[in-house]
Parts: sequence; structure tokens; C-alpha cells
Amino acid sequence: EKMNSAMSEEPDALSVVNQLRDLAADPLNRRAIVQDQGCLPGLILFLDHPNPQVVHSALLALRYLAECRVNREKMKSELGMMLSLQNVIQKTTTPGETKLLASEVYDVLQSSNMSDMDNANEMNYRRRKAQFFLGSTNKRAKTVVLHIDGLDDSSRRNLCEEALLKIKGVISFTFQMAVQRCVVRIRSDLKAEALATAIASTKVMKAQQVVKSESGEEMLVPFQDTPVEVEQNTDLPEYLPEDESPTKEQDKAVSRVGSHPEGAASWLSTAANFLSRSFYW
Repeated sequence: EKMNSAMSEEPDALSVVNQLRDLAADPLNRRAIVQDQGCLPGLILFLDHPNPQVVHSALLALRYLAECRVNREKMKSELGMMLSLQNVIQKTTTPGETKLLASEVYDVLQSSNMSDMDNANEMNYRRRKAQFFLGSTNKRAKTVVLHIDGLDDSSRRNLCEEALLKIKGVISFTFQMAVQRCVVRIRSDLKAEALATAIASTKVMKAQQVVKSESGEEMLVPFQDTPVEVEQNTDLPEYLPEDESPTKEQDKAVSRVGSHPEGAASWLSTAANFLSRSFYW
């Protein structure tokens, strides 16, 4: 019975952390998640999880939460937060994209109460350190801003998110639903066209790149229609084949985020209960 419980625990952990990530993607939920007594400690514990997908998803959730300035000081002072982020960055088995994302979260939290000069010095130090651990083949990440035709509800956002998560080299992304945009952080050796190909694969959305002209005005630049070969993330563990991944079942919970606050609250309660059962016995 214990063995069966252990085997079923992994998909449960991934399902819960993915739901927390999706809740954190909505700005309306970010303060509530950080104020909840169980969710933040649970996300920190997920950073030490053996499944690399759980770690990456927890980092995405923390990155979303850190976008709310009010959250940063509490996140930084939470027991084990900064140490766990350092461990992810320094662990030799951590994938390159995950190290960059962990370093980005660390930078945001570390700079929350520094002076400008201290902040700049610390950021430069963290970038050099992350660069060292990533190796010479991984140069600094770059940011691509996409305008996505068809990105007009939470189910479409979920489709877009699933497509982006499958691309090797994608570090993090933030949706700006009101203006149908997605800001994507990618490794510098990944072509932006790969993002457009992945989004086009949804069959219901199409991406254009947002660039600034010399005068500072924003322009939409269409990608070429020629598909680019996309290198897939291959770190799905054997016990969780992609067609059985709980991330495929997120549409019901995601559709409740923002539009139905009681849905988000009930999911926070479910997540906190799961974390309590898993970690605090």
C-alpha cells in the first residue's frame, strides 16, 4: 500500500503545482497565495522535488508571485526560499532553462530592499554565477514579446502555455491578456520563430512579434509561414507519459481563475490541504 501511495504521489504533486502555477498567473490571486499559510512553504519544498517538471512549474509560480511587489519581502524572508533557489541554481543535474529561471526569481527577490547600487552589483554577480553553472554554450537569456491573435480567454491561454512549455529553451512567460500579448524569456540560442511555430500548432492562434522602431513606436512583425523545427522538452519522467499528464486536465480550474474568485479560493484550499498532508505529518 505504501508503494502504491508513493507511486501515485508524483502525479498528484505535479497536478497541484501546475494548478498553483495557473492560479499565480492571474494577478488577482497573487497576494492571496502568498498570504496563505501552506502554499508558499509548499512551493519551496517543491523546489527540491525529484521530478524536474515539478521544480520548473514551482519556479514559474514563484516568478508570477514575485511580479507583485507587495509579495517580495515576505517571499524573500520565507524559511528556506533563498537557500532552495541557490540549490536549484548550483545543482549539476538542473536543466539550463530551470537554472536561468531560478536565478531570475532569486534576482527579483534579492533586490526587493536593496539600494540601486547594491542591487546592480548583486544582479551582476548572480548573472555571472548563473552563467558559470550554465556553461559557455548558454549565453544570457533574451526576451521576446508576442502579439497572439486568438488569445482571448483562459482556455486559449492554457493551450498557448502548453505549447510553450514543450519547447526546449523557454525559461518563463507572462501573459498580458488585455492586449493579447505574451512576454517570453528564452535562451539566446533559441529562435523566436520556434515560438510562433509552437503557437500556430494550436490551430486557433497565430503569433506576431512586437518590436520597437527607432522612434520608439511599437510595431507588429509577422513571422514567416515556414515552420521551424522545435526541439521538445524531453525531461518528462517515465512514470508520467505526456498523454497522461495532469496538465492536460487544467481547463476547468484555469477557466475559474479571475472570473470566479470562489473557484480560486477552493483550489487554494485544495492545494493547501494536499501540501499539509504531504509535508507536515
